[in-house]
Amino acid sequence: MTERRDTFIDTHVHLDAPEFLPDLAAVRARARDQGVACCVLPAVQARDFERARALAHEHGDVYALGIHPLYVAAAEDTDLDRLDQALTRHRDDPRLVAVGEIGLDLFVPALREEPLRRRQIFFYREQLKLAKKHGLPVILHVRRSADLLLQGLRELARPGETWRGIAHAFNGSLQQAQAFTALGFKLGFGGALTYERATKLRELARVLPLEALVLETDAPDIPPHWLYTTAAQREQGIAQGRNEPGELPRIAQTLAELRGLDLGQLALATRANAWAALPRLGALMGAQGGALASEATACRD
Repeated sequence: MTERRDTFIDTHVHLDAPEFLPDLAAVRARARDQGVACCVLPAVQARDFERARALAHEHGDVYALGIHPLYVAAAEDTDLDRLDQALTRHRDDPRLVAVGEIGLDLFVPALREEPLRRRQIFFYREQLKLAKKHGLPVILHVRRSADLLLQGLRELARPGETWRGIAHAFNGSLQQAQAFTALGFKLGFGGALTYERATKLRELARVLPLEALVLETDAPDIPPHWLYTTAAQREQGIAQGRNEPGELPRIAQTLAELRGLDLGQLALATRANAWAALPRLGALMGAQGGALASEATACRD
């Protein structure tokens, strides 16, 4: 059976979030109806590891295991051992595609100060080491922390060695984007680029090489502009719409328009990019060496 050219991969969505508890099956069904063939479900804390894995298996998706920088304050050092054990226990699970979501957050004031700044750097570097130990890509949380993340990646790589993975919700400079891609990363773009006022981000999404880009929603977070309500509107009782993976094709349409591409071309290219960033995902979807990957390469030329 030939796969649709407009099939999408949501490379970052938190289906285990409490916002989805009442109607998760319907949320995933809507996304599938919109052409979202696969979602990447990153865990954010040790207690969520098995939940992320179970959801991926239940809905035909894939998952990553990691400790998010926003959760390091509550994490125990032994959670790193739990991560190592989970990665070992599930090493033969084809749906385990990465270590993540890990990284650094220097936006939250408390995380910029000691001792949490030092603690999140410790967790970040230890999880990079676990990714190398288990031969897995990494999914990075990048919020006002690109240079420090890049420093850790360079210091923990052997000479000439590159990484695989995704810098999720990327919002850095062109120079930082180029540094991540030079190290082997793809860059995640989602709902933030749908806002016309996000001029720097939209320009970045327009000028970066197409092979650098993957699509994501980060649902239920980072809603696209059509779901967003202002504080004043919320005070008037107008609820903000919930972001879902089913919004991905509409987000993708914004990116396609910015780049002057047909939506099908963008779907093919970003899908191939996701397979490259997360090789087990490519193997699971039967993409290795397939015609679709060749088509995606051709559409860049």
